[in-house]
Amino acid sequence: MGLTGVGVGEHRLDFASPPDDVSSVHDFLSDVWTAEPAVSVEDRMALELAIIELASNVIEHAAGGGQVTCSLTLAVASDALEARITDDGRPASVDVAGATLPDDMAEGGRGLALVQMVVDELRYDRLGDENRWTVRKATRAV
Repeated sequence: MGLTGVGVGEHRLDFASPPDDVSSVHDFLSDVWTAEPAVSVEDRMALELAIIELASNVIEHAAGGGQVTCSLTLAVASDALEARITDDGRPASVDVAGATLPDDMAEGGRGLALVQMVVDELRYDRLGDENRWTVRKATRAV
C-alpha cells in the first residue's frame, strides 16, 4: 500500500459474503485497534465509519444476490491510515468525486458522501475483474 511514515503496520482480513457479514469487519477492526494503540480515538472512529460503510456497500451491491469475496487491508503509519477493500463483485456504477448528500427525506444514498466527509481521500478503481476501494486519512498526533 502507499504509506511511508514511521512504523507502518499492515493488517489483513479476507472474507466472503455470505456467510460473512459486516460483523467480521467490526471484529477485525477491534483487533487492529488493540494492536495499534497509538491511533487516536477520533482517527479510529473516522476510519471505522468509512470502512464499515464501504464494506456494507460491497456486501449489499457488488454481490448482486450471490456471493462476493473480499479482502480488507489496513495500513497504519505514524502519519496516516490507509484502507483498501477489494472484491470480485459487479463493477460499481458510482461517481466517487461527485458524491453528495441527498435531501433529508431520501432513504439512502448517503454512504459515499459520508465517507468523503471523514477521510482525506476516497478512490474507486476497477482493475480487471476486481473492484478496489481505497481510503486514506492523515492522523492526529497523540
